Amino acid sequence: MTGQISGSTKQRLAIVDALRGFSLAGIVIVHMVENYIGGPAPEDAFAATATGIADQLVNVFVFLFLRGKFFALFSFLFGLSFFIQMDSANARGENFASRFAWRLCLLLAIGYLHHLFYRGDILTIYAILGLLLIPFYRIKSDWILALASFLFLGIGRYLVFWINEGPDLLMEGLINPNNPLILSYYELLQNGSLWEVFQSNATSGHLMKLDFQVGIFGRGYLTFAFFLIGLWVGRIKFFRNFKDYREKIWLVFWISLGVFLVGTVLMGVLFSQMGPAVAFDSWKAMFALTAMDLSNLGMTALIVCSFVLLFTHSRLSKFLNAFAAYGRMALTNYVAQSLLGTFIFYGWGLGYLTSIRNSYVFLMALLIIGLQMGFSKVWLKRFYYGPLEWVWRSLTFFRAYPMKRK
Repeated sequence: MTGQISGSTKQRLAIVDALRGFSLAGIVIVHMVENYIGGPAPEDAFAATATGIADQLVNVFVFLFLRGKFFALFSFLFGLSFFIQMDSANARGENFASRFAWRLCLLLAIGYLHHLFYRGDILTIYAILGLLLIPFYRIKSDWILALASFLFLGIGRYLVFWINEGPDLLMEGLINPNNPLILSYYELLQNGSLWEVFQSNATSGHLMKLDFQVGIFGRGYLTFAFFLIGLWVGRIKFFRNFKDYREKIWLVFWISLGVFLVGTVLMGVLFSQMGPAVAFDSWKAMFALTAMDLSNLGMTALIVCSFVLLFTHSRLSKFLNAFAAYGRMALTNYVAQSLLGTFIFYGWGLGYLTSIRNSYVFLMALLIIGLQMGFSKVWLKRFYYGPLEWVWRSLTFFRAYPMKRK
């Protein structure tokens, strides 16, 4: 961004960057606790990681407050960033749609390379779904909110289950922990070479990801719904004037708490009625998955509301601003997390897959966050952009932007 920036815009960018950095911190904790497997794991694969009370507490904490929430927060911020870029260009009398589409093509390439290391990559998903987001810039807010609501309520999942007449879409038995594909991939992560991991991720890895995105788990539908909410929040200029929304933020906070509690209870009741081995082959299972999505939606909204309310206090905002540099280098830090995490756990690296206790892995994740936050702060004092951010921006506009600060 060039030119004069008003105080309110600086404040808006600070809170958005800080929130993005905060979401990135949650993502690395989840991925570390999951050992960067990026898919289903064999039965009892994680037995050695939860041998004590502290390990069990980490599992509960991650399930209730992190898993399924911070990817949502990251997706929400992607939709917000889309609106900011489109709206800034529109204010200059430019049409940014084609440039944004090219920007997504570049993101797809970066994501593809990242996916070779870690098949849980979200960049390729963002690139593809981002193309569908472009037409919504000019669609009325009522339609945007209506579509997002239908997606959150599981309409995509129900259609897939009804049309497909079962849970299997692209890969049969994907949710079965004893599926030979799951067992062989786990074995590959334990003992395979880096090239063998690349080969698997470049083939079956994409099918598994696609099934997870558009099948009954519906991660892609939820991601796009959060894109739309981010777009709408940008449209009402919430982060530019967030201090003026204090009463409404509290209202959303209490509504979100209710959604979280109702969704969590309903999810627990429905899943408990299906026994320990859920087959995901019934409508009750589909409703249970939607209840889980609503629980995650409620907690995600609670996190956003809490973050913004805390940011309205000057002392607390200084603490939360520590995440801003981390968020400004989100692409670089996200990819670096995966490279480091897969090196720690996969056989081509240190080979600690599912052998380190959760409590220790949680501390390792906090260490990674601290190191990346410190590195980002030092880097951005000397340079305008993170390494991957600079490459992405320069290729987007076909010019080499200045990198080093004077």
